[in-house]
Amino acid sequence: MYPILKAEKLADKIHLMVVKAPRVAKNCQPGEFVIVKIDEAGERIPLTICDYDREEGTITIVFQIVGASTDRMAELKAGDQFRDVVGPLGNPSEFVKEDLEELKKKKYLFVAGGVGTAPVYPQVKWLKEHGIDADVIMGSKTKDLLILEKEMEAVAGNLYVTTDDGSYMRKGMVTEVIKDLVVNQGKKYDVCVAIGPMIMMKFVCLLTKELGLPTIVSLNPIMVDGTGMCGACRVTVGDSVKFACVDGPEFDGHAVNFDEAMKRQQMYKTEEGRALLKLREGDTHHGGCGHCSDN
Repeated sequence: MYPILKAEKLADKIHLMVVKAPRVAKNCQPGEFVIVKIDEAGERIPLTICDYDREEGTITIVFQIVGASTDRMAELKAGDQFRDVVGPLGNPSEFVKEDLEELKKKKYLFVAGGVGTAPVYPQVKWLKEHGIDADVIMGSKTKDLLILEKEMEAVAGNLYVTTDDGSYMRKGMVTEVIKDLVVNQGKKYDVCVAIGPMIMMKFVCLLTKELGLPTIVSLNPIMVDGTGMCGACRVTVGDSVKFACVDGPEFDGHAVNFDEAMKRQQMYKTEEGRALLKLREGDTHHGGCGHCSDN
């Protein structure tokens, strides 16, 4: 069992939990995720590790209520327990493996949209701990949906906050802030990391490609099973078929076929759609989810 030490509501339908998971906390790196189960019969839920404390043996997870399982999960309180916490899974962020002195020569720009702030935070924190300041753009629909602002402000070199409706700080999309920083203010960046809703990452990549700014995206929003078995997170990257949970979750954003991935996700939710995908994808289609008929 994995005790919940803290349970907090960050915003409407967005929750944070601190969980005792010593082995995960000891080995995890930015970019990786865990799979949690409430009980023996519970659904397996993949969640990015938002933070970790190796000494205390804890990890922090942030999740949004999107269905029955996460709704049930939101009812858990400090003192309750998860039946399983499996991880760390996936691959760490690329910069974790880079030579530190070479890394210090690079200027990073992070773009966090909505709940995407949770996986961005540990990356920016890791860089800060290694003497590297990164600029961060945080975007949300409204002020009330903004999360982890104080935490991000503590680790970011410069923090730029924008809301779609203008209810807090700047008004507009994150892409407008990128354009302002790079085009209007002349700031130079070597790498952009964008994490958030698929549609946001798509438009960030369209802009950064135009600006000649290499961009990494995290495709954790499309993960379902988290082990490569169900095939729900299948995505085309360049000329290759990848699965976000085992090959990623981070990929070259300019090579990701976002339109295909988003359309596929909508089809995957229905029985007819899964059958059509199986027909179209042939041998590259995964059926481990148990929802795709062999007939």
